Amino acid sequence: MSSRLLSGRYELLEKIGDGGMAVVYKGKDKLLNRFIAVKILRPEFTKDATFVENFKRESQAAAGLTHPNIVGVYDVGREGNINYIVMELIEGCNLSEIIAEEAPMDYRRVIDISKQVASALRVAHKNKIIHRDVKPHNIMITNDGVVKLADFGIARAVNDATLSTGSKIIGSVHYFSPEQARGNYVDERSDIYSLGIVMYEMLTGKVPFDGENPVTVALKHINEEISPPSELVEGIPPALERAVMKATSKYQTNRYTSADELIEELDNIDFVTKVVGNSIFTQASEIVERRYGRKKAVSEEEPEEEKPKKSDKKKKDNKKKIVIALAVILLLVAGGLIFAWQKGVFSPTKPAPDFLDKTIEEAEKLAEEEGFKIKQGKDVYSNEYPEGRICIQDPEPGTETAKGGTITVNVSKGSKEGMVPNVVGMQEGDVEDFLKEYGYELGNVKTATSPEKAGKVLEQNPVAGTKLDKESKIDIVVSDGKGKEKGTVPSVTRQSLEKAKKLIRAAGFEPGEVSYEWSDSIGKGYVIWQQYQANSLLDLGTTIDLEVSSGPEPNPNDGGEDE
Repeated sequence: MSSRLLSGRYELLEKIGDGGMAVVYKGKDKLLNRFIAVKILRPEFTKDATFVENFKRESQAAAGLTHPNIVGVYDVGREGNINYIVMELIEGCNLSEIIAEEAPMDYRRVIDISKQVASALRVAHKNKIIHRDVKPHNIMITNDGVVKLADFGIARAVNDATLSTGSKIIGSVHYFSPEQARGNYVDERSDIYSLGIVMYEMLTGKVPFDGENPVTVALKHINEEISPPSELVEGIPPALERAVMKATSKYQTNRYTSADELIEELDNIDFVTKVVGNSIFTQASEIVERRYGRKKAVSEEEPEEEKPKKSDKKKKDNKKKIVIALAVILLLVAGGLIFAWQKGVFSPTKPAPDFLDKTIEEAEKLAEEEGFKIKQGKDVYSNEYPEGRICIQDPEPGTETAKGGTITVNVSKGSKEGMVPNVVGMQEGDVEDFLKEYGYELGNVKTATSPEKAGKVLEQNPVAGTKLDKESKIDIVVSDGKGKEKGTVPSVTRQSLEKAKKLIRAAGFEPGEVSYEWSDSIGKGYVIWQQYQANSLLDLGTTIDLEVSSGPEPNPNDGGEDE
């Protein structure tokens, strides 16, 4: 397999991974000259319509997602019975390897990795995609420390109401949400539960539930409470522990409602611990416990006669009061910092204002009030926003953006659909600029022989009045000027020969040969027949032959006998 060339383009170099559904190879794109990862569905599953459908679902879901924290999908294909996906090649390792080597991991790194995974989920959830299999094996860490979420093999695009799998459970059992284990309603909060389990494992080195078989583990997710991480490992900030416990609540309604909410909580914890240190959360209780514990120990060991003097006792009491006062002050400071952070006082970012449907002048005024700058980008067509109104902004409204940062806006040129103007009769040299005024481009130009002036437009496609998107091309046919001008042949039958010749000359033609025939119905000297049919088109100057009546043919028996 390692020497196989798929679709004449993707060379398979070596196997780099194994999964339940597929095998992953390192490969090379011969066309773009870059290294890639190629995921190939296992041969034993190619005849199973369900597995093939899951494989296709992975490609469809992942291909529509673009984000720095999501493994990119470049191509999807099939060659014979081989179904494959071409993906971004990640130079690094998966999170399960890091957990095995480093867990329990430093809580600061846990926060960093968790925020990046949550950022990937945020994009997926906004696109109505639930991953359904968030686990360390599907979380890749590049050599630069960038986290990338992979394997949307059992992900499924969801509509407003999505039920889980019914009779078949999907996902990895140690990271299951309770609703997945039951086969019930699955939504974005199911992914948040799985991420919470991953956070738990990074902090403690263990998954909260384990058992002899998958069914046992699944039942534990449903029925048993998760032990707080601090019972297994010391030094975890209580706020971070609370975040893990909230994310892994048995009930969906008690979890974070979105990945955005979880990211905000992790940002708050990260900020406070950087400013005052994580000890601030436990310092007061530790001081009180240590002081009371020490006093009790001393009172049990010291003999009655060696009790401290009254002045010594007073000093100790004063020390105790000072320590407690300092602890309370520290707690108040921490609380104030957290409150200020939540209000955005210390945050380096704030949500981008909504500039959509505003004019540039209105947007500039609002940006100044909110502490941002405006940069005008391109003018683009929009069916949603009228001409002169902002129709696109980057970053989007509500996105966390650096304070004082620049927001690029595109202004609407109005609806893309327009009406094709008439260019027939115009000269070729004037057509291109004329079409640009209406938002169209000149397409193919063909010539046709015509007596019209050279370069005059004879036809156009689409015709004038057609509704067509702006920037479309209009094809034209122009005259080469080499054709003869045509005229309409007059009707001259039953006219006298003299009048017939006048009509022919008046129409731009010339009388041709005149022949005579006997006629019982047409009087002598009148036209019986004309060479070209009346009202037909004919090159001007053409001669028209005529046939004229000689009157009735004479009877040979009528010969001048006298009666």
